[in-house]
Amino acid sequence: MAPQGAAGLATDVANNVRYQGRKATRQGSEQRRQDILDAAMRIVIRDGVRGVRHRAVAAEANVPLSATTYYFNDIEDLLTDTFAQYVERSAAYLARLWTNNEELLRQMAARGDRSPAARSRLADDIAQTTADYIQHQLRTRRDALMAEQAFRQEALLSPRLAELVRAHQGILLQGACQLLQVLGAREPQEDAKVLTAIIGRMEYQGLLSPGNSATDAEMLGILTRYMHRVLAAA
Repeated sequence: MAPQGAAGLATDVANNVRYQGRKATRQGSEQRRQDILDAAMRIVIRDGVRGVRHRAVAAEANVPLSATTYYFNDIEDLLTDTFAQYVERSAAYLARLWTNNEELLRQMAARGDRSPAARSRLADDIAQTTADYIQHQLRTRRDALMAEQAFRQEALLSPRLAELVRAHQGILLQGACQLLQVLGAREPQEDAKVLTAIIGRMEYQGLLSPGNSATDAEMLGILTRYMHRVLAAA
């Protein structure tokens, strides 16, 4: 894990996102550029990446068609900057999340002794906390998760998007690694790769089947089994 931790990495990513399109030169023009990117994101969520066209974005943003072509030479620039804005905002959100919750996790890990029974209780608590986090994401950030899924698929065809997707995934991996280090996992980096893969699958399943109580129960069961295995080996 990098010395600055998950919150520091997320902050670095948020501060160093590079945009491709033309830069705004005045405050009013920056707002218009933001409106265009927000409109493009709404189209991605509603219609998918293939729905993003200059004319459609201009209509969604209620700006002249010339405004979208002024800031973005082509659709790839527009899509790249739309996801760049998502990564910037998501990274800032994750930085706050880790700053606010790291001490709570340390307190949970410090409870009790290191007996098998105490480790088992901790595994149950962490599994429930992780399940609650995923369900909260699905309730309150569903649009963001939908956009993330769309851009991940598009990144298979776009090297510029792939770079952003890797940066975003790096934040999630660092957060999971830090969580597992706090819990005393022996192989936090490797275990974090598995955990983020599990969370990613669960988010996808939650998007496919919103409000499915059977999916929620399955989610908690999988997380519980995984955390018991990780902490039993710690």
